[in-house]
Amino acid sequence: MRISVPYGRTRLEADVPDDRLLGVFEAPIPSPAPDPDAEVARALDAPIGSPRLEELAAGRRRAVVILSDHTRPVPSRHLVPALLGRLRHGNPAIDVTLLVATGCHRATRREELVEKLGEEVVANERIVLHDSTDEASLVDAGVLPSGGRLRLNRLALETDLLLSEGFIEPHFFAGFSGGRKAVLPGVASRETVLANHCAEFIADPRARTGILEGNPVHRDMVFAADRARLAFVLNVVIDPAKRIVRAFAGAHRAAHEAGCAFLAGACRVRVPRADIVVTSNGGHPLDQNVYQSVKGMTAGEAAAREGGAIVLCAACGDGHGGEGFLRMLSEAPSPRALLDRILAVPRDRTEPDQWQVQILARILCRNRVVLVTRDCDHAMLRAMGLHPATTLQEGVALATELTSPDAKISVIPDGVSVVAEAL
Repeated sequence: MRISVPYGRTRLEADVPDDRLLGVFEAPIPSPAPDPDAEVARALDAPIGSPRLEELAAGRRRAVVILSDHTRPVPSRHLVPALLGRLRHGNPAIDVTLLVATGCHRATRREELVEKLGEEVVANERIVLHDSTDEASLVDAGVLPSGGRLRLNRLALETDLLLSEGFIEPHFFAGFSGGRKAVLPGVASRETVLANHCAEFIADPRARTGILEGNPVHRDMVFAADRARLAFVLNVVIDPAKRIVRAFAGAHRAAHEAGCAFLAGACRVRVPRADIVVTSNGGHPLDQNVYQSVKGMTAGEAAAREGGAIVLCAACGDGHGGEGFLRMLSEAPSPRALLDRILAVPRDRTEPDQWQVQILARILCRNRVVLVTRDCDHAMLRAMGLHPATTLQEGVALATELTSPDAKISVIPDGVSVVAEAL
């Protein structure tokens, strides 16, 4: 059988013997909305747990809209103009700032903003890039339930009306993306992100894909959004082609929970335990670097047997994605030694990129990882403990060498769009 998985802006294919293939497992995401703008309008016309945005804007002098950054496939061209239109319909004089939630990522480039928002929005709106290390732009907002110091972007805290756009997908330690994540980590200080992403929380069995209840990472994030007075969110569920399926608008808790409940019913897949799991990070823009691609590996981790292999297709044209991430992995004597060291780090001593290293080290303690890329330095990948391959066919062959000649294979084409559960 010929299998196909996303890679960058294209797809990679390979032939797999029928007697070794256990199946191709994709989430039964509903069909996209026939008219994405009409679907967004529907959600904004009947917000969940909140007055309409036009009513919220009335009498407010300033509004800040938190936007997703270049690492997220949010269809912002449909969301942001709708939000701006509603705000200005309710209050033509309102002063609006678009605040890009970079978290601890690099700054979003202008061409990436144009790709997300369109030239008209970029040319005519005030856009500010959050910088998690710029002390002058950060303000104290209390203490997180975890005990970490909560510091947020001044613009978000001092505005009269704070809202956000985003999308909801399974998230490998926050349960689901969207909603409260616009605030933490989106516009939080590096110090605050480190506290929230501590080793203790990442190791918690409830800090996993598809779990919100009892998730300590999620609890901190909701607290931060409440403290920032996040008044209104517009979140969407998208299909593998990044098209809008359903929109959810309203109060940040109520609208996000409704979106998560909708997605949870459509993204769970039961996958036979396999010797080899072939998957991806969903293609562009999610597979721009190795750091982000750890997310897709967790779907493989959920379905691969212990000692098996994960074949992940990811372009990684931006390289490793974090100096600390690269350094910790390349300097470690072994994944187990690295994981043990991280687990001993207290909450208030979290290092940058530690959480992503912790999850990758956890995976490498259990499985070999073959990273299929023609756009990233293979020597660097080897130094990080990964097994590079240039084509998917080569990746499957290498995974077979690392396991057994008759290794059984499960394929999860998009590892970041599903909650994988092993049979």
